[in-house]
Amino acid sequence: MIFDTHAHYDDKQFDEDQEGILGSMAAAGIGTIVNASATVESWDKVLELTEKYPQVYGMIGVHPDEVGALDEEQFVRMTQLAQRDKIVAIGEIGLDYYWDTCSHEEQKKWFIRQLELARKLELPVNIHSREAAADTMEIMRAHGQGMKAIIHCYSYSREMAEEYVKMGYLIGVGGVVTFKNGKRLKETVEAIGLENIVLETDCPYLAPEPYRGKRNSSLNLPYVARAIAEIKGVSTEEVIEITERNAKVFYGI
Repeated sequence: MIFDTHAHYDDKQFDEDQEGILGSMAAAGIGTIVNASATVESWDKVLELTEKYPQVYGMIGVHPDEVGALDEEQFVRMTQLAQRDKIVAIGEIGLDYYWDTCSHEEQKKWFIRQLELARKLELPVNIHSREAAADTMEIMRAHGQGMKAIIHCYSYSREMAEEYVKMGYLIGVGGVVTFKNGKRLKETVEAIGLENIVLETDCPYLAPEPYRGKRNSSLNLPYVARAIAEIKGVSTEEVIEITERNAKVFYGI
């Protein structure tokens, strides 16, 4: 069964048909979904999803663009929520220098605080990094050694991916691997082993071809698995089997 390691079914784009979509997953071969938190406000919605749908697990964290809403009181609440039964990671956390909605120093501060929380609770982390390659690597080397991490929606060089793999981390691969202009991600997939890859959607964003630009969902992951299989010269079934095993071990599911 396909394992979607990073989704956002709490997003308002799913408000009208969330139940219909999530209710159809098993019949389509989607076995497990981990829903990421992006904002403080999303935490309750993510918890509701994990309680309502047996196949949905959750992460608690704050996206770098949203860390301006974090304070010590919210951090205490995050710590409490992260210990709920179906919360399996801290995420998504990291750095994003593309939008610059929060200062780099504030992003770094809360990135490190959330990494420290994950270490304290012995939880894996799901890392967002956009146009912040050097700082993300520096922080993970300083504060993430020995932790379990997925570098979500990987967009950097093959060489950096290989460094992350040496650190014991997994590389999250989604719809971009099907794009004609997804050359760097394709090179990364070719260079690293399947044992270092997990599937993800980041839905409702980053739908694969032939649905690029439309609302994404876990139902589109067969296109991602097929693209990886073509690059690696293996069957789609093998990609699904190995990436599911990787994800289950990673999240402890």
